[in-house]
Amino acid sequence: MQGEGIGVDDTRPSVRESAQHVSTNRRGAVVAALMLAMALAALDATIVSTAVPQIVGDLGGFSVFSWLFSGYLLAVTVTLPVYGKLSDTFGRKPVLIAGSAVFLLGSLLCAVAWNMGALIAFRIVQGLGGGALQGTVQTLAADLYPLKERPKIQAKLSTVWAVAAVAGPGIGGVLAAYADWRWIFLVNLPIGAVALWLIARHLHEPQRSVRETTATRTRVDWAGALAVFACGGVLLTALVQAGVAWPWLSWPSLGLFGTGFALVAAVVLIERRAAEPIIPGWVWRRRTIAAVNLALGALGFLMVAPAVFLPTYAQSVLGLAPVAAGFVLSVWTLSWPVSAALSQHVYRRIGFRNTAMLGIGAAALILFAFPFLPYPGAAWQPTLLMLLLGGALGLFQLPLIVGVQSTVGWAERGTTTASVLFCRQTGQTIGAAVFGAVANGVLASRLGGASDLDSVTRALDAGTAPETTRAAIADAVHAVYMGAGCAAALAFAVLLVLAPRRFPVLVEQ
Repeated sequence: MQGEGIGVDDTRPSVRESAQHVSTNRRGAVVAALMLAMALAALDATIVSTAVPQIVGDLGGFSVFSWLFSGYLLAVTVTLPVYGKLSDTFGRKPVLIAGSAVFLLGSLLCAVAWNMGALIAFRIVQGLGGGALQGTVQTLAADLYPLKERPKIQAKLSTVWAVAAVAGPGIGGVLAAYADWRWIFLVNLPIGAVALWLIARHLHEPQRSVRETTATRTRVDWAGALAVFACGGVLLTALVQAGVAWPWLSWPSLGLFGTGFALVAAVVLIERRAAEPIIPGWVWRRRTIAAVNLALGALGFLMVAPAVFLPTYAQSVLGLAPVAAGFVLSVWTLSWPVSAALSQHVYRRIGFRNTAMLGIGAAALILFAFPFLPYPGAAWQPTLLMLLLGGALGLFQLPLIVGVQSTVGWAERGTTTASVLFCRQTGQTIGAAVFGAVANGVLASRLGGASDLDSVTRALDAGTAPETTRAAIADAVHAVYMGAGCAAALAFAVLLVLAPRRFPVLVEQ
């Protein structure tokens, strides 16, 4: 049997006492700190969007403002596996404190940015810390709770994301309109300071001997970390910018993809030779982890369809105002955490895999149903589908995360958690690129010429586009949802074929 507590994966008295001490006396304070830290990362993904006009009006740089989001996303994604390995090596607490400090430093620098280039650079600094917030918080959530209680903390973290998705744009708009857009970043400082204080004061991990610490530090794969960062940055940049800043088959795209694949080969060589690789081979050799990685990668891919294209559909096809269009999208953030919290009653009866298959199977049917909505239709129809989709995805994601974290001990949990989060983030990036190309391709074929979604929606807003344009947008979004349904079906097939019927959960002491 293998122990799973706060500290190292060991059964020594000091480790057991530390785990018990945290769980009884300090766990509430630590959970509050984790929720605050997660709130920082969750809000940062949404709060900036509504302040873009004010930011551009003050700093200029309209042609590159999309990098405010892409730069942050890239930095978060490529640092996830690095922070996961470091948390297994040095412990969760120092990694979370260091990552939070980097995030807050980036927030402060963003608030004093003098031009768009500086703001983008400082957003990347924020992302370098955001990777630690996302991965380490999820890992600590599994450390703090035994298997039967983990849905509680996961449901709380899901609620944080749901509230941030609904409240973030509104908070950003209020701050930009009535204060100054710089306050969007300054509000992170007091929240982060409270989280840091709670973590420093109440989170205690067992001390390892000087010999253990020294031996571990000499095996840290810094070359692999740099290679992973460079490889991920180049490939994700190619995916984000191709078809936007330059054509897919242009020299910049081909050069970035060629460089990225060369760096992939370099990463493989470096990681094979490393004593403690950043991305160890066992995350793909173990069936359970590999299946969850692929399934959550498909989840990230399909989430792009509603998150990016549904607001455009609601405004351009249904004729809703921006606030009403935002509500159509936000309803899935209400049903998702509720479904996630209730999923434990399902997977305790039928298992992690079957519960996830039930959720993603239902999600596939819902996504495939979207193209059959009447044109132009009523607002309640996509709203109902989004409510059902949130419930299905809550039933899918949480059992997989809880299940895969329960198949590894403390010393591998950070790497495992970061692996699945990295795959989900990568899936989102690939989905944005692929679905953007699909939507633009459908529009071009329906309307002729080189029409794209941005130019068409601007024409609709200006009242200069004919009714055929609305029908073309509906067709484009329908095609995107069909692609998302295929991704859900692929995730179902991956779990059916690759994942074991019963996850090999470790026995807890």
